[in-house]
Amino acid sequence: MSLLVVGSVALDCVQTPQGSVRDSLGGSATYFSVSARLFSRVGMVAVVGRDFPEEHVQFLRSRGVDLSGMERREGKTFRWHGRYGQDLNDAKTLKTELNVFDAFRPSLPAAYRESQYLFLANIDPDLQVSVLEQVNGPRLVACDTMNYWIVSKPEALKRVLKRVHLFLANEAEAKQLAQEHNLLKAARALVRMGPSIVIIKRGEYGALLFKDEAVFWAPAYPLEAILDPTGAGDSFAGGFMGYLSARGTLGERDLRRALIYGSIMASFCVEDFGLGRLGSVRRHEIRERYALFRSLTRF
Repeated sequence: MSLLVVGSVALDCVQTPQGSVRDSLGGSATYFSVSARLFSRVGMVAVVGRDFPEEHVQFLRSRGVDLSGMERREGKTFRWHGRYGQDLNDAKTLKTELNVFDAFRPSLPAAYRESQYLFLANIDPDLQVSVLEQVNGPRLVACDTMNYWIVSKPEALKRVLKRVHLFLANEAEAKQLAQEHNLLKAARALVRMGPSIVIIKRGEYGALLFKDEAVFWAPAYPLEAILDPTGAGDSFAGGFMGYLSARGTLGERDLRRALIYGSIMASFCVEDFGLGRLGSVRRHEIRERYALFRSLTRF
């Protein structure tokens, strides 16, 4: 498997000013995979319960996601209930039901252990370390996190950062972990923790990439309507990692283009609830949006 993601598969209940959905297919590994599969072969390691609808399994398979590492266990699937107000950058968690995800202990199939590109989605840092111990010399390892782990397991998270090449975080998480109020200082502090590349996601304000002394900014794709921002960050990561996996090289130009593709995939994600839009994207639509991105940023 060229690209591997380890994370959550969930059933989401989401409310936004534009509407709501119930038991929608979600989870970090899901959004990442559906985004990345448009660029590269992708395998998923996750766990679901007996109540997980077969139609969701068929949806993922129909999109080309390898589910050899997705385990079905007795019990209920992880569920997340969230609400967004007028500020769509801020999600309020109403309820989290871990269910089978509470006992999730990632075990990689033999074929996955040779994956060259690995994305450790937002899971317990100790579990992220356990995954790192199961892979054999990947070219690029990226990880994500959230404020819960920054507060509850900061030392474990820092151990992960020492072993990865790339770290993704939103602006608030980056500043919180680095204990810096200035974004540039926060990025440099994060690089000193281990990863050679740091990406800071800023929602509607785009994303910043830091590598060595170079800084690159990609704006968010301009949209007239945003219906549901759930999964945008993981869709961004999927586009970024998927492009690099397909490209096979990790030069500065590759990283910059990957950032643009990440922004493009995130823009598709937020245009509908759940995977409604992201799941139907075609490659020619990505090319069209990429061309428009170039015209918007050329001067």
